[in-house]
Amino acid sequence: MTALEKYQRLEAAALWREAPDAQRRDVIVSIGEATLMIADLQDRPLTHWSIAALARANPGEMPALYHPDGDPGETLELGADEAEMIEALEKLRSTIERRRPRKGRLRLWMVLVFVAVIAGFGYLWLPGALERQALAVLPQVKRDEIGAKLFSKVQTLTGAPCGAAGGDIALQRLAERLRGSNGALPQLFVVRSGVPETAHLPGGIVLLNRAMVEDFEDPEVTAGYIVAERLRAAARDPIARLLDEAGTAAVLRLLTTGEISDDILRAHARTLINAAPAKLSDDTLISGFTAAGIQTRPYAAAHGLGVQSTRATDMLKLIEADPFPNGAPAPVLRDSDWLRLQGICGN
Repeated sequence: MTALEKYQRLEAAALWREAPDAQRRDVIVSIGEATLMIADLQDRPLTHWSIAALARANPGEMPALYHPDGDPGETLELGADEAEMIEALEKLRSTIERRRPRKGRLRLWMVLVFVAVIAGFGYLWLPGALERQALAVLPQVKRDEIGAKLFSKVQTLTGAPCGAAGGDIALQRLAERLRGSNGALPQLFVVRSGVPETAHLPGGIVLLNRAMVEDFEDPEVTAGYIVAERLRAAARDPIARLLDEAGTAAVLRLLTTGEISDDILRAHARTLINAAPAKLSDDTLISGFTAAGIQTRPYAAAHGLGVQSTRATDMLKLIEADPFPNGAPAPVLRDSDWLRLQGICGN
């Protein structure tokens, strides 16, 4: 301790009383390493006091009266003529007191740290927990309702879905052909613009750009795009995607009222229109196409046209691993239905 080193050669005469009923004795006081040493006039040690436990019984008064902390019966009296020793002891006591941990301050810091940990835990854990709870309790009818409301917002960007030339009937037959293994029937809609290829909404809604039915000769290509989009919906719950963007306040509102605001749906509609489709692994695609009874080769060939060579190479894997190399087990659509579907948006 720097302060101790400064005073280690300092000595002073004092009066020491060992106990309240003992006589006072003339002693020599000196400062050692962390202790106050008390010796008789023949320089024989009588006792050592810890400077860290040194207390003053009469602050500001003279003669200065000191005692070990917790033992006021043993005293050391320094007269006014030993001002240098008194000043040294007071500085040492002040230095030690400043360095001493404050119980109240420590308790305050402990409380603040605890609150910060709880707040941080809540910030990181609570939003995810609320979202998981909302997804777990949300019934299918509410999912369908949210999907329908979201679709109405999407239509402000894409226009109304096509339905001309009996194509809507053909589209319904295509949906029946692609019914999921769980019996879920996709809701298919063809739009004139806004969606680059395909997109999906809650409630099993799949949107197709008109090019998905007009630019291909084989309905299995269109079916492949639909199956791929449904696989994306299965990989990530579309309601979860909506809630991730909407935030915790929207999740709480959904849990308490079952509603999502129009502003949030409108903003999410713009996100869906502008989002690039999530990439699916070859294994996921092959498994999904196999379950749907659809060849991967027509989709892979169409999807690989005009793209970078690395992506075209990926498409070759789907061509080589086609689960139905000799053709799908059942036709996707009859020729007449396919022709009507290709004219669903009219001219």
